Amino acid sequence: MEHLVRRRYWWFAFSLLIILPGLYMLFLHPLITTGRFAIGLRPSIDFAGGALWELRFPDTAPESLTTDRIAQAFAAGGFESAQVQLSPTVVDGRTVAAALVRTRPLSESDPNSEIEAVTKALTDAFGTVTRERLESVGPTVSAESTRSAVIAVLGASLVILLYLTWAFRKAPHPVRYGVCALISMLHDVLVVLGIAAILGVAIGLEVDALFLTALLTTLSFSVHDTIVVFDRIRENLINRHPAETFDDIVNHSLVQTLPRSINTQLTTFFTLTALLLFGGDTIRNFVLMLLIGLISGTYSSIFNAAQLLVVWEHREWRNWFGRGRRDEAAQAA
Repeated sequence: MEHLVRRRYWWFAFSLLIILPGLYMLFLHPLITTGRFAIGLRPSIDFAGGALWELRFPDTAPESLTTDRIAQAFAAGGFESAQVQLSPTVVDGRTVAAALVRTRPLSESDPNSEIEAVTKALTDAFGTVTRERLESVGPTVSAESTRSAVIAVLGASLVILLYLTWAFRKAPHPVRYGVCALISMLHDVLVVLGIAAILGVAIGLEVDALFLTALLTTLSFSVHDTIVVFDRIRENLINRHPAETFDDIVNHSLVQTLPRSINTQLTTFFTLTALLLFGGDTIRNFVLMLLIGLISGTYSSIFNAAQLLVVWEHREWRNWFGRGRRDEAAQAA
């Protein structure tokens, strides 16, 4: 435990090891696969616009239902290029054929006629069809949702920066605490976004309004634990012994807060794990992102935020890439 601060660059390296694959999937993978710049996330209709149909086919055997047949029925109803995902469900112990279908948005002037046309085409092809859910978001609303999501994340980050700077105003260099906490939160955001991009390719995970909620909650996980660590550092700085260095104080503070941080987060971890296993499909992706954010936030508050204070205290960036050592050698000569 006495070497937590001494090994800070090992912790930074581990963070990079986790973040870099996600950055590749976020930025480089779409560019390589499509030839154009895009963000490698799969947006839901909340952000991309369109209509989402959740359908059940009680008269059709699950093995006989195909995506092509459903897409043809939607095309007959006036919705070309429908994206179909089969999702059989269990009702009263019996497996029922079901599907999720994404199409263009419904007409704003006469949506009912389009719904009736699709329902008729599906009924002609499959018999009885029940519509469990239908959501439609136009391009204007989706653009507003995207803009609001970006503003929410940036606004939360700015408020947290200002609050931490004010909260630690009596500590030496209070701005450092706010900036280090913000960098730690950026680490957590990149981890969550990167893993979401990877899962979007692997299992088709979509980014929706619940994902934004999970992302903002991740910021709260991160800053909550970071404040606990920083507050202990501040207390130990006030009561420091003459022989203690800043590194010793930070390391001692981490050792003091480590059991509390882990025990506190474990209770949330167990609750989220239970929800992930037994909470149902509708919230599974949301809970998964919360779990990832919880783990990342706990790690970053201990192994990134506090370590960055030490890096800033010694201005260690002057010695990166050997630059500082060359300057010292030149002065000695």
